Amino acid sequence: MRAPPGRTRHPGRGLLASAAVLALLLSIMMAGWLHASGRWPFEPEAGPPPAISTPAPGLGKPVVHVGPATALAVLETIPVKGKAPRNKYERSAFGEAWLDADSNACDTRNDILRRDLTQTTYATGSLCLVATGTLQDPYTGRAIDFRRGAETSAAVQIDHVVALGNAWQSGAQALTPVQRQSLANDPLNLLAVDGPANQEKSDGDAATWLPPNKVFRCQYVARQISVKAAYRLWVTPAEKAAMQRVLGQCPGTTSLPSGYGP
Repeated sequence: MRAPPGRTRHPGRGLLASAAVLALLLSIMMAGWLHASGRWPFEPEAGPPPAISTPAPGLGKPVVHVGPATALAVLETIPVKGKAPRNKYERSAFGEAWLDADSNACDTRNDILRRDLTQTTYATGSLCLVATGTLQDPYTGRAIDFRRGAETSAAVQIDHVVALGNAWQSGAQALTPVQRQSLANDPLNLLAVDGPANQEKSDGDAATWLPPNKVFRCQYVARQISVKAAYRLWVTPAEKAAMQRVLGQCPGTTSLPSGYGP
């Protein structure tokens, strides 16, 4: 039978379409078998749990030292609970802002600026007070110029990665005043970041806020997990699920030690 004028038969197209349908059916059948056998969705391998030790109590020490492990493995050691009431929360519960918790003669804010900024200069006669510098902001991915001053300092802020309000609602109420001061000043829990991004985050956890800079999210979540483990805080079910989703893209991301050292 001849094809109508102006139209040409392409028998190969029918074969390709049939092959595509067959491949789709096989994929569906394979997914169903994996799901029924408990092998799908795939869960990344977390690896062995971390070693945990308890240091002598004191300012400038975490509640526990958490040994090397993947962030996913450390997450599995953290209790899962609902948020505690926020009542009676005050910033003063975590001590005076920007103490010299590590006794290096420089307050915590300037310690973090010195750590996170490049091309830094210092106030006249000081090796501590950062006057200017450049931040490669982890939250937005932008380069930000920092200049100390009443009208300019807020461009770069020091963020508590686990916000103090969130810490209060996830176990910090039960810590001693000295432990809370250590939490608020631990370099592990602090990052120099874009001021507006920090304000947007507020007291949000991983379930409600993640950095706009997606390439930093694995490191951000790993740091939150490390802080919560070091200070015996808990995570909510939604928070843990969000952390697992992020780390599912980077399961080998490791946890971080307290900034106070062993």
